[in-house]
Amino acid sequence: MELAFAETGQASRLSHVFTAEPGFPFPSQTYKTSAMQRRLSEIAGVVGARVIGDERLEVAGVASIASAKGSDLVFVEDEKHLASALESKAAAVVAGIFAENVESLKPLLIAANPRLAFARAAKLLHEHGRPAAGIHPAAVVHASADLGEGVAVDARAIVHEDAVVGGRTWIGAGCVIGKAATIGDDCAIHPNVTIYPGTRVGNRVIVHAGAVLGSDGFGYVRDPATGRHKKFPQIGELVIEDDVEIGANTTIDRGALETTRIGRGTKIDNLVHIGHNCQIGENVIIAAQAGFSGSIVIENNVVIGGQVGMGEHAYIGEGVMLGGQAGVLPKKILRGKGVAFWGTPAKPLREYLRSLAALAKLARKD
Repeated sequence: MELAFAETGQASRLSHVFTAEPGFPFPSQTYKTSAMQRRLSEIAGVVGARVIGDERLEVAGVASIASAKGSDLVFVEDEKHLASALESKAAAVVAGIFAENVESLKPLLIAANPRLAFARAAKLLHEHGRPAAGIHPAAVVHASADLGEGVAVDARAIVHEDAVVGGRTWIGAGCVIGKAATIGDDCAIHPNVTIYPGTRVGNRVIVHAGAVLGSDGFGYVRDPATGRHKKFPQIGELVIEDDVEIGANTTIDRGALETTRIGRGTKIDNLVHIGHNCQIGENVIIAAQAGFSGSIVIENNVVIGGQVGMGEHAYIGEGVMLGGQAGVLPKKILRGKGVAFWGTPAKPLREYLRSLAALAKLARKD
């Protein structure tokens, strides 16, 4: 098989020709999970827990109570599940303050927030091995692209001219990194991700397979003379800040004339669409199949359930929680830190439940 890639123009040319025998013998590079044993004393130091029992005991992984093996760590958030954890095959248990006076043959790691401590322990025990640095023979990297130290580029990935890829970042198979796009350090760009020209991605960002970042927004102007829709300029930017995670097959549009921005630490599930000019704050959680029209503002620490739909120019205040399938009308403003909204149009949960009760009452009268 012979493939050739070429680009013409006055600037430097992109060209990379390679041959491969049938069967594609090049070894693939992927993230592989490799558990490693750690002493409880080390884990406790990392997660901020206190060990009761043998702190020299080593564990090799994490598991649920039901599936735990003799080398695993499990956790419980409330006292009613503590007995099950202690009777499991697990080597040790992460538990809350409620367990500090319990007699146990198993070592306990006592933490104020057991779930958070368990998550940190899991990260420590199941380090994701980085692929070997280097450019796969079947990848295409423009001569003007700037790749940092320790970058790995997998087979059939394409990195266009003037793109910047930070140190220790992995570009998975089949990815396309557009002209002048920038990606920070320690990122994981999973296979078949497309990052459009000029998109800016921060440090420690994870983008899962099939996501599209920086595509044109859905903007048209109707010509009354012809009845046809003419494309409105989509020449803005997309900025993804540090520590963001973007799920598989999610799409995020660039701004029309301004910038679409995803704030630091935000986590976006699979199959989410975010339209042009949206401003998503920091540490926002967005569950699967949510959809956002253009020019929406979502402040910090908002939680958005699955299949939520939001009209253009809506404004969601800090700390608001939107339940699954809630609908927010265009230009609607929702405020209330810690307040849950539900239904369509979205309203505070108590009000929504009263509406349902009233409808049920009317139905009974009929």
